[in-house]
Amino acid sequence: MRALVQRASRAAVRVDGEVVGEIGPGLCVLVGVTHDDDASAAARLAARVWNLRIFDDHDGLMSIPVGEVGGSVLVVSQFTLYGDARRGRRPSWGAAAPAEQASTLVTAFADELRALGATVAEGEFGARMEVELVNDGPVTLMVET
Repeated sequence: MRALVQRASRAAVRVDGEVVGEIGPGLCVLVGVTHDDDASAAARLAARVWNLRIFDDHDGLMSIPVGEVGGSVLVVSQFTLYGDARRGRRPSWGAAAPAEQASTLVTAFADELRALGATVAEGEFGARMEVELVNDGPVTLMVET
């Protein structure tokens, strides 16, 4: 599994013009799933994201995780994180997991974050989503299991 983690002042996701998930300060996490991922990968990725120390302490150093600053997490499924554009002009999506597997594991990832104590908002799997984000920093990291 892959997660593109962005520290956000705020973030929202809309489907057909309606907000389906939004957060204030926290993390916007785009999540991709590949064929050999399973529930344990979702749990490991959630723990890594939850414990990332990317919020500023009193000295302005990034050393505090999202939970300690009272931040929320917006989880958005993103199969294109497994796109391969090394050849030609059209990316290949062959490394992305099938929709049923991916949906289950993105939900498991969000549920694991909740179990760790996170307030979680989610996008809508398989929908054409508009993600609005104010990236704080900007801070953006790729995290993988």
